Amino acid sequence: MNAEFLAVLDHLTREKGIDREAIIQAVESALASAARKSLGEQAGEITVTIDRATGVIYMAAGEQEIRSAEFGRIAAQTAKQVIIQKIREAERDVVYAEFQGKVGQLLTGTVQRFEGGGLVVEIGRTEAFLPKREQSPKESYRHGDRIKAYLLEVKRSVKGPQITLSRAHAGLVKKLFELEVPEIADGIVEVKSISREAGDRAKLAVISKDDKVDCVGACVGMRGQRVKNIVRELQGEKIDIVRWSDKLEEFVVGALAPAKVSKLKLDRPKRRVEVIVEDDQLSLAIGKKGQNVRLAAKLTGLDIDIRSESQIKARAGIVLTEIPGVGPKIAEALQTAGFSTVDRVAHASLEELMAAPGIGEKTAQKVFDGAKALLDEVEKKAAAAQAVAQQAAEGEGVLPVPAPSAGEPPAPDAAAEPPPAEGTGTA
Repeated sequence: MNAEFLAVLDHLTREKGIDREAIIQAVESALASAARKSLGEQAGEITVTIDRATGVIYMAAGEQEIRSAEFGRIAAQTAKQVIIQKIREAERDVVYAEFQGKVGQLLTGTVQRFEGGGLVVEIGRTEAFLPKREQSPKESYRHGDRIKAYLLEVKRSVKGPQITLSRAHAGLVKKLFELEVPEIADGIVEVKSISREAGDRAKLAVISKDDKVDCVGACVGMRGQRVKNIVRELQGEKIDIVRWSDKLEEFVVGALAPAKVSKLKLDRPKRRVEVIVEDDQLSLAIGKKGQNVRLAAKLTGLDIDIRSESQIKARAGIVLTEIPGVGPKIAEALQTAGFSTVDRVAHASLEELMAAPGIGEKTAQKVFDGAKALLDEVEKKAAAAQAVAQQAAEGEGVLPVPAPSAGEPPAPDAAAEPPPAEGTGTA
């Protein structure tokens, strides 16, 4: 066994990268345990030593050397089991170390099978898992399909490293742009933030570190080819490319594209912005099921409140005494404290309202709740009126056509449309 044992050790060290000394120590420990079980407690302390040069195994119970053909067979079997175990552990460690260093990167693999709605993807010499929650709802795959995915995380487990992939993570979009746009890969153009709802739409905020390089143009590419390639990889997901700005007002305007903003009011301490748009731009600014404003809020890191001009006018026409429970005296106290409009009351804190003369906590809460309810009612009426007007416009075919985003075919008369708003890029 000695020569064979040493040959196996050398092979493992050379081919698998397993530490030779670690295997020898593991075999010594396993042999001592096996001998202790065989001889019983009366044998005393069992020691096992393997000569590193010759591979000769020395076993002793206390001061007495153990010489037995039976223990020769035990030693061979035990060494075999330990070596197999060490090989498995080493291979798992190598795979874990390799992919742990690739978290956040883009990987390419082949779909092997389906498990519980997820995909098992072969990546090199191991397998990774793409769970259903990390898949784009509009994508589907078959066995053997090639797939690009974002490496989300790597965890250790009894069965080996668990590698989790994602096709829904916003990082996937960033990595695809790094592949497609050399200026991003070279660091000339930087991706500042991304917001994404996988399968539907993504917004990308970029900035150029070189005044001679247009960040939006670089990402869009000649005739929109770069962004179109990414849209194709994402199975038609629309992408808005926004010019990032440290001036939040400009950034918000770009983030809400393709809608046009009339006015906005920024509250920096509360990270909130109130945006006012023309009536015919409200639905475009909010987006389908609120998607556009939701993505813009994630992109800018601000709480965005969008209202139409008709809604603002309706709110401005409300007097304080229309708030349920507010009479002339309370209205006068509120005005004295600086709350001249219902809107200001609805956005105040209870402490601020209680600062008004003669208004306690219960009254402040009642006034606040009443102002909120009144504004909600007014806005519902304004929204209903706007919906009626919009339906009438649709019947006459006069609704405005929004500028197309990447992944959307242009309208038939798109050539006659004005160019996209400054700070946004579309294909």
